[in-house]
Amino acid sequence: MTGTTSRAPERARRLQNVDALRGFALFGILAVNIWAFADPYYASTETNPGFDSGIDHAVRFVVSLLFETKFYLLFSFLFGYSFTLQMAAAERAGRGFVPRMLRRQGGLLAIGLLHGAALYYGEILSTYALLGLVLVACRNISPATALRLGAMLIVASSAVWMLLGVAQLAVGDVTGSSASDAVGKLSAFQGDATATLAFHSGHLPDTLAALWLLQGPSAMAMFFFGFAAGRLRVFADPERYRDVMKRILVFGLPVGLIGAATYALAAAYAPGGGLETVAFGFGQLTAPALTATYVVAALLLFRTAFGRRVETAVAPMGKAALTNYLVQSLLLGVLFTGYGLGLVDRLPPLAVVAVVPVVFLVQMAASRLWLRGHPYGPAEWVLRAVTLAEVPPWRSPRTVPTRTDRRYRRDSEE
Repeated sequence: MTGTTSRAPERARRLQNVDALRGFALFGILAVNIWAFADPYYASTETNPGFDSGIDHAVRFVVSLLFETKFYLLFSFLFGYSFTLQMAAAERAGRGFVPRMLRRQGGLLAIGLLHGAALYYGEILSTYALLGLVLVACRNISPATALRLGAMLIVASSAVWMLLGVAQLAVGDVTGSSASDAVGKLSAFQGDATATLAFHSGHLPDTLAALWLLQGPSAMAMFFFGFAAGRLRVFADPERYRDVMKRILVFGLPVGLIGAATYALAAAYAPGGGLETVAFGFGQLTAPALTATYVVAALLLFRTAFGRRVETAVAPMGKAALTNYLVQSLLLGVLFTGYGLGLVDRLPPLAVVAVVPVVFLVQMAASRLWLRGHPYGPAEWVLRAVTLAEVPPWRSPRTVPTRTDRRYRRDSEE
């Protein structure tokens, strides 16, 4: 197979650092997604008129600076990395990879669409499911080719957005003035469960189309970057890439922060117009550098005594990442929409931020408790059953494992 190394396949073992990075990504995704539930003006052409202090705007600036457009890239990168683990698992099991992966992507698409229609219209799983088919088609490319394709996608998509922003500025569209759907969203989320469900399902098609334009190219690029890292087994032996990681820190941090600050300023103070579009394009160009910095910083942290404890604590979140992503939407729905308390637009930004670690810590504890008696999260179990076209074990075996149980354990990288 093109791009493979001459080494024998590594021993089948779950990479705890990959799970911990998934858990870290879930924290960042929660820190971004919560605003789609708590603030009806989020991602619109208007600034929330209720933000009446410098602290309110500063909070939104920090979220845009450190979290927005960074953590879905990390999740995308890890999706690409896990794709190579799926390839290795299929090879060890002696099964055809393509049918297996097509079933997996089909299952992910179904879960994503149900999630989007019922819980969060801005879901990204269905995008991942369809973009993953591109990775299936490109499964034989070399790591170098994957890196080139990813870089080309980042540069091309960023250039398009910046040119689009320049065109907006040329016709005087500086900060945006079109009406948003904030009033409709506020009414739906403060209404009953039926109103909330209607809003999610009604906005899903348009939102998915927007996400394909906004996030599709960069997500695909990160798929390719993660695929290259997986073929090189970067997380299986990170020490081997220490010099590369140092260069990423030196280069990626300043470049990523400059782009992130540019985007954050425009998103917080000039939303909806040409300035934000140009800044978004520039941010898309530099965001992978900041995301790479986050990855390297986490890997270096995991090498310390304190970091190993952090890795162990967060890894269960990542092992049940799909379940936790869905549960995040459910919990935020109960807090902020007609499914529960209806707190949309009622909490100040600082209070919204304070909800994030509380939800995350609850999920950490629940994940750890669940995985004591179960090999997979509930959503992972469903997706695994679809992928393998078999019923995997629901509970962790407490006796001598059967041949079937041993095979499922060997097949548990993803």
